[in-house]
Amino acid sequence: MCEQLEEDQYREIYIGGESEIVEKKSRFISTTAKIGSEDEAIAFVEKVRKKYWDARHHCYAFTIGRNYEICRCSDDGEPSGTAGKPIMDILIREELHNSIILVTRYFGGTLLGTGGLIRAYMRAAKEGIANSHLIDKTLCQSIKIVTDYQSVGKIQYIASLADAPIIDSKYTEKVVLELLPRAKTTKQLCQKVIEATGGRAQIDIGELYYAAIIDNEVVRF
Repeated sequence: MCEQLEEDQYREIYIGGESEIVEKKSRFISTTAKIGSEDEAIAFVEKVRKKYWDARHHCYAFTIGRNYEICRCSDDGEPSGTAGKPIMDILIREELHNSIILVTRYFGGTLLGTGGLIRAYMRAAKEGIANSHLIDKTLCQSIKIVTDYQSVGKIQYIASLADAPIIDSKYTEKVVLELLPRAKTTKQLCQKVIEATGGRAQIDIGELYYAAIIDNEVVRF
């Protein structure tokens, strides 16, 4: 299970993956993806159906929205509650938003029973997530600071303590630094910069948006 996220963060699939497990000769192929709407979810389901056109079941669950505004699941012919809901349970347990997991089943000839199906679909969903690239989006607020050269080191130190990456810098007659702190720490960070520079730094507070660290780079959304 993923660690508990804070209120200003949420997790989603960034790059989908695929995995396969076998349970009593039945193949369970899990395919995951990031989605932004119900239409995208439906299109994804149809795409996977075409890929595995000869499979017996294509069961799925997806969530949309920062606060799970839309949640849908389907057993696609499996006994009620044995496929879609277990997949949804994994999505919620892993705190995934704007994400879909579809588990394709090739029947192997042996009935698994209600409990066996639930365990198989949950395991397949977990494996699909394990093979996906997940990101945590955090609500941030850009800050531009104009300062003199002697204050740069102090600001860099404050930024490092606040875990606020410096995403841009310009050195001319003055130094212009753009920081990206978590929105909830913006006020405190600005106050520390003012105190450290004796009020000489000019601070411009920018827009709010979500950002994530991807391949050691800050990506805005």
